[in-house]
Amino acid sequence: MPNPVVHFEIIGTDPDRLREYYAELFGWSYAVGDTVSGEVSETGQYGFVEESVAGLNGGVGGGPSLRAKVLFYVGVDDVEAALEQAEALGGRRVFGPDGVPGKLVVGQFTDLEGNLIGVAGPA
Repeated sequence: MPNPVVHFEIIGTDPDRLREYYAELFGWSYAVGDTVSGEVSETGQYGFVEESVAGLNGGVGGGPSLRAKVLFYVGVDDVEAALEQAEALGGRRVFGPDGVPGKLVVGQFTDLEGNLIGVAGPA
């Protein structure tokens, strides 16, 4: 698989409540802090799931200013190039690239049906 799924997110308006829910449901524990972009989660509201979930990392976050959603991120070498290609194929850029080049850069787009998809990579 050339571009694997590398991360999942569960975002909502009450991230503390969501984290408690998934802790009870699945036994997840979290390292709460910041994420790479305020477009993803409000400051101090993102909880990275501490255990590996089938080899895939993820997080639960959000805040009152964000809408509820569940999404996954596909690993790419160049977030801007992936977003440009998504747009050229008829998708719509939601945001990005945003983050720290060389460390982690993210972006999101909607596909032809309006599904929200993330891309993540070093650039």
